[in-house]
Amino acid sequence: MDSSEVRTGVIQAPRVFVAPDEAEEAHVPAGHFPRRLRFAAAVAARLAYVAAALALFILALEILKAGARGLDPVLDRLSADGVTGLLGFGWLGSYLVMSGSPVAAVSLSLFSGGVISDTESFAMINGTRLGASFIVLFVGFLYYVFRKRDPDSLYIGVVALLTAITLWAPVVPIGTLILTNGWFDGVRFGSPGALTSFVDIVYDPITTRLVDHLDRLALFGLGIPLLLGAFYVFDRALPNLDRPGPQFERLSRLAQGRLPMFAFGSAVTLITLSVSLSLTILVPLTLKGYVKRQHLIPYIMGANIATWIDTLFASLLLNTPRAFTIVFTEMVVGGAISLFALLVIYGPYSRAILALAHRATATRRSFAVFLGAILIVPGVLLVV
Repeated sequence: MDSSEVRTGVIQAPRVFVAPDEAEEAHVPAGHFPRRLRFAAAVAARLAYVAAALALFILALEILKAGARGLDPVLDRLSADGVTGLLGFGWLGSYLVMSGSPVAAVSLSLFSGGVISDTESFAMINGTRLGASFIVLFVGFLYYVFRKRDPDSLYIGVVALLTAITLWAPVVPIGTLILTNGWFDGVRFGSPGALTSFVDIVYDPITTRLVDHLDRLALFGLGIPLLLGAFYVFDRALPNLDRPGPQFERLSRLAQGRLPMFAFGSAVTLITLSVSLSLTILVPLTLKGYVKRQHLIPYIMGANIATWIDTLFASLLLNTPRAFTIVFTEMVVGGAISLFALLVIYGPYSRAILALAHRATATRRSFAVFLGAILIVPGVLLVV
């Protein structure tokens, strides 16, 4: 005891040095994990979601491939054949599921199952690019209805759709010409041997039993919700970008300019593997002022190019080398047209898109005309 303890009659506990990490864990409230354990648990949960999504994705593709022939009567009734018919089919399909990737995977399954040709599959996949941005318009409409009725939210969706339609519509004739003449026939990859063996051992018994007990059309119908479920589970593994955090908003503010925004859109889509998600966050970012109107187009261009990764992966899973060639052709032609617009004619192109978007959202009548056009055109293509 020192002299102060003798005077006061209070004996103080000896001081013990505690390391910073130990101090942090010592002050953790009961029932709470230390920060490191919480982080490890979060990482483990995300990895589990990714593994479950991949397992479900492969199962869905195998089921869709096995039941593809059952869709023949449906396509006949819809008159969905040829390049134009399948283009409209993919376009409307991406509207219905609010995403392009699941419909693109279905297209590859139909091709792998021998239901449609390579050029028809190419057109259907390209249709998903034309309609995938519809989710941005839908989210913008929700902002308009339930918030301040700010037409800027609709404007963002119109810009996203116009950009996708004007850049990817020319891909159809050019890509069809390339596939027909076989210019990229040397670019084809099958599934790796280990992956093929894994699929054969794990999934073949499941699909074989389902084929024995289900009609082909019912089997194909079963594959659709499984595929959508795989994308839903994978979304659970992604960071929540519905409300971008301060760091993400700061990064978007730094990435101003044509090329930085193109790179930013590509990076966000590569990280999330979802063009629907990466484009949808444009609505809150733009309304908050973090992304300027004139920088929307480069971001959309980059996002639409980077989104091919999951479709390319699906082509490898199906073990149909020509499917890889189809997706590769989409990537090369679409990327070349987008880069030409970005680097060569960006000024007049961007002014035309923004002017059209402004006119389409100027009045309720003009917006109704635009909405009718983007619904009628793919419907007409479907039945032509």
